[in-house]
Amino acid sequence: MDKLIIEGGNVLKGEVEISGAKNSCLPIMAATLLTDEPCVIRNVPPLRDIYTMIRLLKSLGMKAEWSNYTVFVEPRRKQRKYLAPYHLVKTMRASVCVLGPLLAKLHKAEVSMPGGCVIGHRPIDLHLKGLSALGGEINIEHGYVVAKTKQLKGTRIYLGGPFGSSVLGTANVMMAAVLAKGKTLIENAACEPEVVDLANFLLKMGAKIKGINTHILEIEGVKELKGVDYTVIPDRIEAGTYMIAGAITGGDLILKSANLEHMGAVVDKLRQTGVEINTDQGNIRVKRRKELKPVEVTTLPYPGFPTDMQAQMMALMTVTEGISVITEKIYPDRFMHVAELNRMGAEIMLEGASAIVKGVKSLSGAPVMASDLRASAALVIAGLVARGKTEISRIYHLDRGYEAMEKKLSKLGARIRRLKE
Repeated sequence: MDKLIIEGGNVLKGEVEISGAKNSCLPIMAATLLTDEPCVIRNVPPLRDIYTMIRLLKSLGMKAEWSNYTVFVEPRRKQRKYLAPYHLVKTMRASVCVLGPLLAKLHKAEVSMPGGCVIGHRPIDLHLKGLSALGGEINIEHGYVVAKTKQLKGTRIYLGGPFGSSVLGTANVMMAAVLAKGKTLIENAACEPEVVDLANFLLKMGAKIKGINTHILEIEGVKELKGVDYTVIPDRIEAGTYMIAGAITGGDLILKSANLEHMGAVVDKLRQTGVEINTDQGNIRVKRRKELKPVEVTTLPYPGFPTDMQAQMMALMTVTEGISVITEKIYPDRFMHVAELNRMGAEIMLEGASAIVKGVKSLSGAPVMASDLRASAALVIAGLVARGKTEISRIYHLDRGYEAMEKKLSKLGARIRRLKE
C-alpha cells in the first residue's frame, strides 16, 4: 500500500494537462455491452477504476484492453455472460452501470450490489425503479440484483429521488431504453456533462435520443446498435481540483484540455473567493493575487455546485479568513474528511448537513488517512499549504480517480512523493 509525503509551502506554477473524465469513461465502457461490434474509446486515463471496469467487461465475455489512453472493446458472441461478480463490483459503484445494458441485450442480468467510496447511504432504488418500469422482473437475492425480461418496453419514468436526480440511475435506464421496444420518456433525468457524453456515445452507436442536456429524455428504441470510435470529454472534477490547488498556494496555473463550460458553479464560487479564472488561447488560466474571501457553498445536482468538489472547496476555506458554510445536499454524510483536516489545524464544526469552517492562519502537516476519493484530494490540497510534512495513507482511493497526481503536482513545483508503506 502506498502513501504520499508532502512538504508544504511551495507556490504552484506552470501547465497541467487535464485527463479524460472518469465518470464518463465508466458508463461509456459499460455501454459497449449493447453492441455486437468492436468499440474504441479515446482519452481514457489509466486509473484504478478503469482497470476494474476492464476486468468486469472481460468477466462478462468481452475482449477489453487499455493502451495509450485508448480502450478497445470487442464482444465474444458465443461467450457473452450476464453475471457481474461481487469481487469486482464491490470496489466500484459505477459497476452497477452494466445492469441496464445486460438486461437490454441479453434479457437477463445478475449484478452484485455495488461498493465504492464510503460517503454515506447511496441506494440504487432509482435504477431498479426505472428498469422495472421498462419491464424488468427484478429481485434481490444473496446480495445480487437478479433481473430478467422477455422484452423491455418503452414507458414513462420519473427518476426523482430525495436528493434530486441520479446520474448513474439515469445512465442505467437510458442504456436499457435504447434497445427497448417503443418510446421511453425519462422525467427528472440527470443532465451532468457525463450523462450528456454517454448520450452522445449512444447516438453515435445509432440510438435515438431527444432532449439531451435537459431533464426530460425521449428515447425511441432501436433493434441494434453499432460499434463506434469515440473520444470522451475532459474531467471537470480533476480540473476543479487543480484550480483549488493553484488557488490555495497563491499560484498561477494553465489548465490544458479542460472545458470551462462544464464548470460554471465551481468557477463562480472560486471567483467569489477572489481567484482569477480566465480563458487563455483555449486553455484555462487560474491565478490568485489577493487574500481569499469566505463563501457559502451548497452542493446540488448539475448545474449546481458538484458534491465531488465539496471536500476540495472545504480545504481551501480552512485557510480563508472568516466563516464559510458548506452544505451537502447530495450526500449529507459526506464529511469524512473533516476530522482529518482538523488534525492538520483546521477549525471545522459540523451542524447536520452543514460544515462551519472558521479560517485559520495556517495548517500544520500531520499524518492523515484518506477515507474516499475526493477526501484524498482535499488532504493533498491541504498538505500543499501546510507547514511541515503531511503524510497521507490509503491513497489507493486517490488512484481511483486522479491520474498520477503526485507527478502532475511535482511538475508544478510541489514537493510531493509517493512511498510504500
